[in-house]
Amino acid sequence: MAAFTLSSPAHLPSSLRVFSNFSSSRNAPSRCFYSFPNPSPLFSSPNLKQISSFKYRRLNLVVSALNKLSETELVPVSPESDGIFPSNSGVYAVYDGSGDLQFVGITRNLAASVLAHKKSLPELCCSVKVGVVEDPDKNALTEAWKSWMQEHIADTGKVPPGNEPGNATWVKKAPRKKSDLRLTPGRHTQLTVPLEDLIDKLVKENKVVAFIKGSRSAPLCGFSQRVVAILESQGVEYESVDVLDEEYNCGLRETLKKYSNWPTFPQIFVNGELVGGCDILTSMYEKGELASLFKQ
Repeated sequence: MAAFTLSSPAHLPSSLRVFSNFSSSRNAPSRCFYSFPNPSPLFSSPNLKQISSFKYRRLNLVVSALNKLSETELVPVSPESDGIFPSNSGVYAVYDGSGDLQFVGITRNLAASVLAHKKSLPELCCSVKVGVVEDPDKNALTEAWKSWMQEHIADTGKVPPGNEPGNATWVKKAPRKKSDLRLTPGRHTQLTVPLEDLIDKLVKENKVVAFIKGSRSAPLCGFSQRVVAILESQGVEYESVDVLDEEYNCGLRETLKKYSNWPTFPQIFVNGELVGGCDILTSMYEKGELASLFKQ
């Protein structure tokens, strides 16, 4: 998601698809319990193409070739809008509850951007207009964005508030970096309670805990990397523990195997209960079952 200032005239894109007919390391600061996001893919092609329709999980949205912001249908956004919007790249315009345009942006994933705005700015993101740009490069997206901005400025004489210079309201904030948990102050420290009790306390006092190989910022095996990617994609708050850290988590691997009766890593706990490893988490993710699990 990006905010731009309009600096020069631009030609309208030859074809812009829009919605219509809406039918419904260990060197990192530590948090001792005692207590690094993936680049987006590059754009591929400058062409703007038309298509007739898309099918989505819940609703069918007809997409047609319209070039003007004013001709694009305004679609309500609600917490239940997941599945309505496409994950394509494109341009979008966000309106508040009074129908005033607040922001025009471009994105590589329309659905993710719209729903993220609804979550973080519910009072400003009440409805949207969305234009899908097929197989775009950055220039094609920028041209689509400029065409909507120029139309709005010509009509109102002003820039949307969220696109004004210095306004960072709609800019995607960098994710907060979180340290991996450490179960002990160091391997040469005499524990006053058994390590198994520390594990039990950890998983019961935190909603989601992932015991992985390596850190969340640098997983050291493919399975741990997959688990971290899934948890990050769900936007869930979770704690991570490096089972290979023999300085601060000495003996954790063998103790955890006995505690969970699960022989391999990673291991994911939710609400104090073992969910399983990478295979189980991946299966639940592909079936769309994780959202309900994390809400429990």
